Amino acid sequence: MIRKAKHDDLDNIMHIIKDTIEEMQANGNDQWNEQYPERKDFDADIKMGELYVEEGNGQIMGFICVNYIEPDEYSGLNWSSNEKAMVIHRMSVNISSRTQGIGTNLMAFAEELAIENNVKYLKTDTYSLNQKMNRLLEKKGYRKVGEMSFHGK
Repeated sequence: MIRKAKHDDLDNIMHIIKDTIEEMQANGNDQWNEQYPERKDFDADIKMGELYVEEGNGQIMGFICVNYIEPDEYSGLNWSSNEKAMVIHRMSVNISSRTQGIGTNLMAFAEELAIENNVKYLKTDTYSLNQKMNRLLEKKGYRKVGEMSFHGK
């Protein structure tokens, strides 16, 4: 079941972040670290009603933030549409829930959320070294539109 995140979820979300950062670093991916994403980022997402969690068996299996905020760096990319878009940010799957289709479910949820809001276009970005997210985006049929520098990476 996917639902809006609550402040009570923050400890579990931060545990997932800690594990994800450790795994990323072990795989040579420094996209996330101790400085980003932080608890305050998720707190703000929750306050804005933009963070969603997939819950199952009494635990958070993964989360995704979806909103309309496009980083300035997006302006230099050759997007296939200039129409209003929703943007996927800060997505992760609990290590204990991997290989269960949670990432695919969260992406499908973001797509449905966009449709419900009369938005036909989704954007996201990920680090070139984030092989898992790049594979998921490719599997879901997303198209790479270019490269940008974000936070010096």
